[in-house]
Amino acid sequence: MKKILLTIAILFIVLISGCANDDFEEIVGVCPVVLSTNPDQGAIGIPLNQIISINFNEEMNPETIDGSSIIITTPAGVTVPGTVTYSGTTATFTSTNALTPNTIYSGRVKTLAKDTNGNALQTDFVWSFTTGIAPIVNSTNPENNATAVPLNKIITATFNMPMNPLTLNVTTFTVKQGANTILGVISYSGSMVSFTPSVQLESNKIYTATITTGASNAAGTPLAVNYVWNFTTVSPVIGNPLPSSTSNLFFGVFGGNAGMTNQGLFTVVNGNIGTTAASTLMTGFREVLTGDVYTVTFLNQGLVMGEIFAAAPAPGNANKAAEALVGLNAAKDAYLSISPASMPGGIDPGAGELGGLTLAPGVYKSDSGTFDITNGDLTLDAKGDPNAIFVFQTASALTVGDSSPSSVKLINGALAKNVYWYVGSTAVINYAGGGVMTGNIIANSGVTLSSPANSTNANVTTLNGRAISLVSSVTMVNTVINVPN
Repeated sequence: MKKILLTIAILFIVLISGCANDDFEEIVGVCPVVLSTNPDQGAIGIPLNQIISINFNEEMNPETIDGSSIIITTPAGVTVPGTVTYSGTTATFTSTNALTPNTIYSGRVKTLAKDTNGNALQTDFVWSFTTGIAPIVNSTNPENNATAVPLNKIITATFNMPMNPLTLNVTTFTVKQGANTILGVISYSGSMVSFTPSVQLESNKIYTATITTGASNAAGTPLAVNYVWNFTTVSPVIGNPLPSSTSNLFFGVFGGNAGMTNQGLFTVVNGNIGTTAASTLMTGFREVLTGDVYTVTFLNQGLVMGEIFAAAPAPGNANKAAEALVGLNAAKDAYLSISPASMPGGIDPGAGELGGLTLAPGVYKSDSGTFDITNGDLTLDAKGDPNAIFVFQTASALTVGDSSPSSVKLINGALAKNVYWYVGSTAVINYAGGGVMTGNIIANSGVTLSSPANSTNANVTTLNGRAISLVSSVTMVNTVINVPN
């Protein structure tokens, strides 16, 4: 019983004795203490923009809560500049500048801090925390100062750690051409952020991409500084010398030494067709001027508004075969005149994909060896020059259209006769049917227009130009070919 009474007496004495203030005078009341901090003692990975808070056990005198009573210091003892505010029982410290990554900071609440009764902290409260490692951009595509960047380029940046996707947006990731901001869509996956321009980039322009310090990692630590890089888009090369004149290409369609096949009843060739092979390898055609037929059937009969040239047997003959050979040699000359050897320096404006682009006159060469027009239509802009030349070079294949057709459109004076396609192997044009292809296609190993699946419907594929194969056959299904003059 005596021990219990002694304990009660001691507690009573402590309660009424009060707390010492800064000059150690006794003032009745509860001692102010720091209950908690954010960041906690020993916390690591703290964001560089962290607002530091200190929670007291009671309401404090706001006049004593300021930059004198609460300080944050670096490992070298340098005071971090910032602003101290107070509300309720919580004081906050906001650094003027971002904290330094991977650094141990010390916080101190001095005995200058008092409660509303004038009671001071009995001793300075000290704690420490460590900032996180700031994310950095490891790589970009295009790289800094890259040149000849495709006009349909998706711009990406890869970080050294996972990022908070919510902090990667059109405000923190921008692309500009001069002072003009490029509209685009931001996406994020893994540790890579992508910017997909909403419009095609312009040729021969310098673009500046920026990721700001508003982008932060998953822990909330932002980039220490803005990351900025530049790149330059492709500049088309103007063809010189000019291609061989199309006046020597008197065939709209030519099937090398392997002939030509038509399927369907809606094929019309507004021009001449030919092969150096026997006429028996020309199937599914009727020559309107003479009425000559070349292996037509009830379901496969295309109309040729010009002449058909092939070797014997009749209606082919030696004279027609000789004319076909002249046409083949002219096609070979044209093929060589638009080759990379004759027209070097061609650029790849869309990393092999021409769909969705608008291109100025020039020479364009696929870096991968294939050209596709499957991501929308290709538009060729002559910029008011009716003599503007467009040359496309692919060492291997040309594919136009995919599950749906694509077209090549001409604007501002561009002419079909001035568009050339150098194809090292085969050209497949709108296999699904439909669409409008434009230009002189000269392929080494065959041209296919549409597919047998379209032989019984009126889903016509149109070619405003020529389909010439130097060696292999040409196959068409319900195709209209308009040969330019």
